Amino acid sequence: MPKQRSSRGSAPRHVALADQILQDGAVRPTNRIKKRGQEAEDLQDDSYVDEKLSRKILEQARLQQEELEAEHGPGSHVTRQKTTILDYKSKGENSDSEDEEWPSLEKAASMDAAAYSEHVEVNADDEKAIAMFMNKNPPVRRTLADIIMEKITEKQTEVETVMSEVSGRPMPQLDPRVLEVYKGVKEVLSTYRSGKLPKAFKIVPALANWEQILYITEPETWTAAAMYQATRIFSSNLTERMAQRFYNLILLPRVRDDIAEYKRLNFHLYMALKKALFKPGAWFKGIIIPLCESGTCTLREAVIIGSILTKCSIPVLHSSAAMLKIAEMEYNGANSIFLRLLIDKKYALPFRVLDGLVFHYLAFRSDRRELPVLWHQSLLTLCQRYKEDMSSEQKESLLELLRIHSHPQISNEIRRELINSKSRDVEITTPMGMD
Repeated sequence: MPKQRSSRGSAPRHVALADQILQDGAVRPTNRIKKRGQEAEDLQDDSYVDEKLSRKILEQARLQQEELEAEHGPGSHVTRQKTTILDYKSKGENSDSEDEEWPSLEKAASMDAAAYSEHVEVNADDEKAIAMFMNKNPPVRRTLADIIMEKITEKQTEVETVMSEVSGRPMPQLDPRVLEVYKGVKEVLSTYRSGKLPKAFKIVPALANWEQILYITEPETWTAAAMYQATRIFSSNLTERMAQRFYNLILLPRVRDDIAEYKRLNFHLYMALKKALFKPGAWFKGIIIPLCESGTCTLREAVIIGSILTKCSIPVLHSSAAMLKIAEMEYNGANSIFLRLLIDKKYALPFRVLDGLVFHYLAFRSDRRELPVLWHQSLLTLCQRYKEDMSSEQKESLLELLRIHSHPQISNEIRRELINSKSRDVEITTPMGMD
């Protein structure tokens, strides 16, 4: 049989039955120390305030009461709400997780732009040099509503034509109840700061006429926080082609308008650009490429948007395609900034992309204009990162280019990098047995 355990506090076995009965009836001494009375005494000792300190406390209370009465009127009672101040510290530059972004977004909702927007210092000489290469006859700057309405009208006309040809009936208009719902959504998005979005807005990416529905909500009136939430929803649920249209028609004009007005970018819009990189192909086609092709990209816009390239991880194929596209288009100052930032990510570029970059710079042999410092900096970055992947002919051509376009300090560094490096030239040997 197993050993029978004695219960806790039971009497020893060798004690007689009569003694056990007497012990059970008596009160047992305990080692517990009653602290209740002692704590009360300590509180009494700590809560004692001498006469001098009491007089000072009452005097300060009287002064505060007089200030409150002077500010809010006699007899008023103002309660101070408890506030929590969050310190804004970036947890991870390359992180896009929701847990890291939401604390910063809640904090940014209660702060002004100057508290968290980083001021971008722009060199006046570089800005003037870039202005020389901008489009002299820029297109008329249209508002976001004009762009969306034009695209919607074009698409609607096309769809109506197809529908009338197929069914012989015009395309039906939106139900008045739908218009009423999304006009209410517009009111919410125009004042949105934080919290949940209407469910009617979350289903917009699944609609066939999502552009028409977005026009009803008037994206130009959205708050910056609403634009961030919309970017999260559309970048996750739209295809790459549709996401590209959203970036190009809605996000990019809003970002450019914000930079032009405030000389900096709102925190929520900056986070929206980072979140848009969820689809890198659409990001390059809808933001970077149109920005470079416009010919009106300012130095400030290029620096602010380009900073996202340095902070986020981007697949090499998308970056390579973007570099090749930028190298083939007409030159402006923003091209050098984006090329330098992409080159500085140290990708293992295909030779076709590297050759396209080299030919991009060699095309300036016939250009007699004075090139900006940013152009020389981007060429130096190319030579520093990919000097050993260039052929000897390409290096000789770049050395000749330096005789035409030279910089007092940068050109010497470029020349040193090209001369003191190996080339990718490979000797062609005849295979064995083919002599």
